[in-house]
Amino acid sequence: MTQDETQRLALRVVAMPRDTNQYGTIFGGVILSYIDQAGFVEARRYGCHRWVTAAINKVEFQAPVNVGDVICFYTSTNRTGRTSVTVQIDVVAERYMTGESVDVTSADMTLVAVGPDGKPIPFDTPPTVIEPGVVI
Repeated sequence: MTQDETQRLALRVVAMPRDTNQYGTIFGGVILSYIDQAGFVEARRYGCHRWVTAAINKVEFQAPVNVGDVICFYTSTNRTGRTSVTVQIDVVAERYMTGESVDVTSADMTLVAVGPDGKPIPFDTPPTVIEPGVVI
């Protein structure tokens, strides 16, 4: 995974002890939660709507994330449809002690814009969210 000019840094977090197992490595589910958030950050660029996760492709971990590592989530849009966006998320850990960048995993994620009724809507329609937590 090499970052290119189309990718954006969506999230950057520090692996904390509460996020890890007894070996000091982060739980996979914590990484999945951040992948979900990073995908939303990218999808949100296409419209101020409720975006829901429709699918996350296979996620294979190539390297562990340790306590203290800084985890970077880079995103780019692979595809746009009428109501959905497919986002690629690349996860890179910056090692606490050395600063070395290590590829952790990547995923393709599909998010769908939905209206107040929870049904898909074209994401290029006027905003359906006026402020966080308030749906029109």
